[in-house]
Amino acid sequence: MAFFYYENTKISSITKTTVFVGDKISLQSVLKYGTMNKNLEERIPMFFSKKPQNLNDQQTGSVSLETTPKAEPQPIPTAQPAPSTAVSQPVQPAPAQASTSTPAPSTAPASVYARPAQPTPVSTPETKPAPTFKLTQANVAATASADVQKILEKMKAPTATSKTVSPHVIKVPSLNSIFFPDLWLTPEGVMFIRDERTKFALVPLQTDDQLDFEKALEQGYTGSSSYALKFAGESYRVERVVTTTGVQYNCRKMPRSTPDIYDLGLPEPVINYLVGLATESGLILMGGPTGMGKTTTCSALIKKYLENEGGFLYTVEDPPEMPLDGLYPAKNGGLGLCKQTPIENERWGDGLKSALRSKPRYILVGEIRTPETASQALRAATSGHLVISTIHANSVEDALNSVIKYATAAGLQESLAADLLGRGILGVVHQKLEGIRVLKPVIRCAFANPNPAAADQMRMIIRDGKINLSTLMEMQETKLNQGKPLFKEIE
Repeated sequence: MAFFYYENTKISSITKTTVFVGDKISLQSVLKYGTMNKNLEERIPMFFSKKPQNLNDQQTGSVSLETTPKAEPQPIPTAQPAPSTAVSQPVQPAPAQASTSTPAPSTAPASVYARPAQPTPVSTPETKPAPTFKLTQANVAATASADVQKILEKMKAPTATSKTVSPHVIKVPSLNSIFFPDLWLTPEGVMFIRDERTKFALVPLQTDDQLDFEKALEQGYTGSSSYALKFAGESYRVERVVTTTGVQYNCRKMPRSTPDIYDLGLPEPVINYLVGLATESGLILMGGPTGMGKTTTCSALIKKYLENEGGFLYTVEDPPEMPLDGLYPAKNGGLGLCKQTPIENERWGDGLKSALRSKPRYILVGEIRTPETASQALRAATSGHLVISTIHANSVEDALNSVIKYATAAGLQESLAADLLGRGILGVVHQKLEGIRVLKPVIRCAFANPNPAAADQMRMIIRDGKINLSTLMEMQETKLNQGKPLFKEIE
């Protein structure tokens, strides 16, 4: 299928009609016989229903036809137009007769983001920059579905480079019919989830219940930027943020049940040691970047404590994430009880004070992110409780230093905060998830002797204030992998 671009050019008393054949249109060769009065780049490509009468110039991609003007026609100069850089127009061609100059079909996928491929110029001394691909109603309609068009119109996608791959849209009946950990609902009303084909990219998601979900998000807003939401039987942790274009909702879909810690893919020797700390007192820190499964690991671990030893678990979370609330039959014949409590207006200190007054055996702190939270967590860890908490950190050492800095900001002297942490720490685990389709945890960990009266290298390093645990972690990792005890005696 060939299409033609034509232009009538007035040269003295001669009217020149230049017809360009094929899907590559040269704007420069039209100017062969003089300067045009209009900008050809702004003109709309036309489709010529007739087959050209003269195809002598097909090798150069143009045909010259004579038309009869009002004045007596004069012969047209016989100059060959120069080859030129092609510009592809993303317009759906109309039916036309086949042309001998029809180019070979392109194998590149169509994309409304990507600008059309630019062919290599032929006999052109210098390559001119390709025209900007503008997202217009015409080319969107010609190259994308109505759904993608709607998304692009809402998002006002910027110009993309020619290397951009063609986006796809995931369409499912409901949010419950597809697995995803995180969902982003933009102010333009477009939902995105992670693209499993890549490590970081997103993909649009369309569901039939999107409007109901948006209404539930608005109605569930409590005034706090973080809140929990129940929708269609699923639990979500919602972060509501105000952007320059409106309100955006960042939603984390929570599991329907807390997984078993042995199903998380963690090294079994590390799990066995952590599970063995159920009868001890102190602080277990789970550090790592955002979205790396810290809360899942903490929840699975403390669930195992309830199943093995029973006891009362009090959680302080903003908002509560994993489903832990309820009764747990313990292996020792007793029961475990968990009560999850949300934090209001970032008052973590008040929540921990309430937890200490409730006489719990275990305390789960959703995250240490304020000075008062760090101070109260250290107080609880040194007063006979087993405290488990997450903290944003880039390494094991960074997690410990962050706790000291937070506690110092709460009014404690740095030496006192380091001493409290050294006395109360049981272990630190730094966790990351690696992979694209299948995520696997990668951890580094360091443990202190559960007996606070025993001499311990990790506690001494923390008290000195110069925290470097690389050698200690390597030594402990070797012992765990060999099945050797980390410490001589655990009472």
